[in-house]
Amino acid sequence: MEEEAMVKKKRAAKAVVVGGSIAGLSCAHSLIAAGWEVVVLEKTASPPSGSPTGAGLSLEPQARGVIDRWLGDPTILHNITLPLDIELHQAFNTEKKHVRTLVRDDHFTYRCAHWTDLHSVIHKALPPGIILWGHRFLSICSSDRASVKIKVQVLQSNEIVEISGDLLVAADGCMSLIRQHFLPNHKLRYSGYSAWRGVFNFSDDEKSNTISVLRRTYPDLGKCLYFDYSSGNHCVLFEIRNQRLNWIWYFNTPEPHKEGNSVTKKVSEEMVKNMHEEAGKLWNPALALLMKETEEPFINVIYDSDPLPRLTWGNVVLVGDAAHPTTPHASRSTNMSILDAEVLGISLKKSAPENLSMALQEYQAIRHPVVSKQVVESREMGLLKQGLLLRDEAALSSPEEFFGIQHRSICFYEQVPTAL
Repeated sequence: MEEEAMVKKKRAAKAVVVGGSIAGLSCAHSLIAAGWEVVVLEKTASPPSGSPTGAGLSLEPQARGVIDRWLGDPTILHNITLPLDIELHQAFNTEKKHVRTLVRDDHFTYRCAHWTDLHSVIHKALPPGIILWGHRFLSICSSDRASVKIKVQVLQSNEIVEISGDLLVAADGCMSLIRQHFLPNHKLRYSGYSAWRGVFNFSDDEKSNTISVLRRTYPDLGKCLYFDYSSGNHCVLFEIRNQRLNWIWYFNTPEPHKEGNSVTKKVSEEMVKNMHEEAGKLWNPALALLMKETEEPFINVIYDSDPLPRLTWGNVVLVGDAAHPTTPHASRSTNMSILDAEVLGISLKKSAPENLSMALQEYQAIRHPVVSKQVVESREMGLLKQGLLLRDEAALSSPEEFFGIQHRSICFYEQVPTAL
C-alpha cells in the first residue's frame, strides 16, 4: 500500500511547459515517459500548417533514435525525411565561373526534414488535450522548491489566469521571457550576418527548366547537404520530402533593426528584387535561378548568445533555444533541443518528485558543458564560413585545412552523453 501511494504521488507531479515548438513538444514526450503529468502552453492559436515558407532542418542519428522511441514506429520519421549521405563544400569563382571542391564527407549520416513535418509527427504522437493553444506566457508569479506559479493570457478571451505546477520548463525560444526573468542582463549577440531563406516547391512541375538545371549542377540532390561559398557569403542547399528544395544564403551585413521579439525580418518587393540581382552576380546560374523562382523568400537575422552560467533555478529549467541560442551551423538547434528533452526525462525518471532538485542538478551537469561547447564551436564555424579566404587554384589547399567547416568538427559529433 505504501509503495502504491508513492507511485500515485509520483504520477501526480505536474510539469508546465512554456512553448509548443519542437523543444516544448519533445519535453512533453520525455516527461510523460518519466511519469509526469504535463501541460504545454503555446501562444499560437493552432498547430502550424504546411506552409510553403519555413525551414528545413537536419537530424543526427542520436536525435533520430530518441524521436523514434517517442513515436513508437521508426517508419514515421523515416517517411518524412530524406537521407543526407554526403556533406559537400565547394567554392564558386564568379570571374571564371568555375566550381572547385573544398572538402567532401561521403560518410555523413544525417537525415533532413521540413520543420512543419517534424513538428506535426511529434505533436500527433502526444496524448490529446495536453497542449493549450492560444495561451501567452506573461510572467512568473512565484517560484520555490515546492511549486511554481505563472501568469498566462488566454488570447481568445483576453482572460488572465494563473497556472501552477511542480516544475516549469522554459521552451520559449531564443527570446525567452523566462530566461530574461532570471538573467535580465544576458543579451543576444548578433553574429555579423543574416540569411535569406526559401523553400522551393516543384511538385507541380518536376521536369521544369529550373529543376533540370539544378539536377545537372547538383547531381547528388536528395542525398547531399551542399555548401556553396563566395567571398563573405555562403549558401546551403538540400532537398526535403514532397519535391521541395530548402536553401539558405548567409550574407555579411550590419545588424538590422529588430522587429519585436522576432528574428524573422519582413521583406519588401524591392529587397527581393535586389537579392535576385545580387544572386546573379555571386552564385552559379542554377542556384541564382532557384532563388529567383522561390515564392515568399524571407530573412532570418542570425543571433546566438554567450553560454549561460546555468540552466536551472529552483524548480525552473531552460531547454532548447531558451537555454542555448545558437547559430544554425552544424545543425545544432533542433538536435540540441531533442537531447535536452531526453536528458531531462532521464534525470527526472531516476528521482522521485520530492528529489526534483537533484534531478535538475543532474540535467545541468550533463547538458551545460555540452551545449556551451557546441554554441561556441557553432559560432566559430559560422565566422569561418563567412570569412573564408578562397585561394586561387594554383594555391589550392589540402582538404584538411577546411576541416573546421564540416559538421564532424563539432564536439560530441558522434555521441552526446545522456546520463552521468
